[in-house]
Amino acid sequence: MRLQLEQQAVQLSNARNLRLPDLSASAGQNFSFGRGLTADNTYTNTNTSSTSFSVGTGVPLFTGFQIPNQIRLSKLNLEAATHDLEKAKNDVRTQVAQQYVQVLYNMEMLDVARRQVSIDSAQVARLQALLDVGRVSHAELSQQQATLAQSRLTATQADNNLRLSLLTLSQLLELESPEGFTIERNLERTHQMELTDEIEGVASSAIDARPEIMAEQLRLRGTENSIAIARAGYYPTLSFSAGLGTNYYTTSGFKADGFGKQLKNNFSQYLGLNLSIPIFNRFQTRNSIRQAKLSRVSQQLQLDQTRKTLYKEMQTAYYNAVGAREKLHSSDEARRASEDAFQQVQAKYEAGRATITEFNEAKNNYLKTESDLTQARYEYLYQRALLQFYQGKPLRL
Repeated sequence: MRLQLEQQAVQLSNARNLRLPDLSASAGQNFSFGRGLTADNTYTNTNTSSTSFSVGTGVPLFTGFQIPNQIRLSKLNLEAATHDLEKAKNDVRTQVAQQYVQVLYNMEMLDVARRQVSIDSAQVARLQALLDVGRVSHAELSQQQATLAQSRLTATQADNNLRLSLLTLSQLLELESPEGFTIERNLERTHQMELTDEIEGVASSAIDARPEIMAEQLRLRGTENSIAIARAGYYPTLSFSAGLGTNYYTTSGFKADGFGKQLKNNFSQYLGLNLSIPIFNRFQTRNSIRQAKLSRVSQQLQLDQTRKTLYKEMQTAYYNAVGAREKLHSSDEARRASEDAFQQVQAKYEAGRATITEFNEAKNNYLKTESDLTQARYEYLYQRALLQFYQGKPLRL
C-alpha cells in the first residue's frame, strides 16, 4: 500500500508538470547524391550536404481544461491511496489485537491446566499414603495416576498452543525471531472488567469516517474529473511554440562559406501559436465520455457495496459483543456454582463419603467452567474493543 501511495504521488507530480514548457534540441546531417537543382536554377549532377541545429520549446495554453482536471484527479487518487494505507494499517491492528488476545487466552488455559496437574498430583500423593496403610486399593491409585498423566498431557498441549500463538504474534509484528518474546498480562484489568458495561449501538455516522469509505468516496469524486477530461476532446487546443535554428550547406563544385560563418548567417528564430479544432475523430470523444460515465456508475456501486459490507461487519461486531457479554455473565455464574460443588465433593471425598470418580467428575466440571469463563472473558474483551474500534475509537484492549 505504501508503494501505491508513492506511485500516486508520482502521478500527481506528472499531472502538475503538464503545465510546464518543454524544451528539446536537435541536430541533423543530410547527404544528397545525383541530379538536383543548383543555385543558378539549373539541374546538374551534384553532391550536397547539410548540417542543421535547432532548439525549440512549447507551452500548452489551453487544453479544454484537461490539465487542471487531471491534476484534481491525481490529488483525489493520492488522498484515496492514503486512506487505503490507513485501511491496511487497521487490518494489521485488528489482526495483532486478535492474536494478542489469543496469547492471553492460551496463557490462562496453561494456568488452568497446571492447576489441574497440581490437584491431581496432590490426590496421587494422598492415595499413595492411604494405600500404604491399606485404606484404598491399588486400582484407585492407578486410576488417579492415569488421570494425572492425562492432566500433564493437557498441560503440555496448552504450553504448545501458547508457544504457537506467541510465534504467530511475533510474525505479525515482523520480529526476526520469537526467541525470548512474550507479553505481560494485565490480570487486574482482565479479571476485574465491569460486567455491567453497556455496549452502545452502532452509529451510522461512524461508517463514513472509516478509511475504506473515505477512499471510495474520493474515487467517486474523481470520476467527475475523468468525465471532464474526456469532454476535453470536444474543445479546441491552443499552444505556443518558439525556437532557434541554423544550417550549414555544401555543394560539390561550388565554393561554400565557412562553417562558423554559415551558422551565423543562417541563424533564425521563430514564434508561433497553434490552434487545433476537433471536427470529427470517429466518435472517440463521445465513447470516452460514455466510458467515463459508466465508470462513475460502477464506482457508485462499489461505494454502496463497501458501505453495506462495513455496516454488516459493524452489526456483527455489535451482536458478537452483546453475545460475548451474556456468555461472560453465564460463564461466571456457572464457574461459581461448579466451584462450590467441587468444594463440597472434595470435603466429602476427604471425609470418605465420596468416591474418587465423583471427585474427578466434580473437579473436571469445575476446571471446564474455568476454561469456559476464560474463553468468554477474552472473547468479550476482544469483541468490545473491536466494536469501539469500528465506532472510531482507538483499538485498546
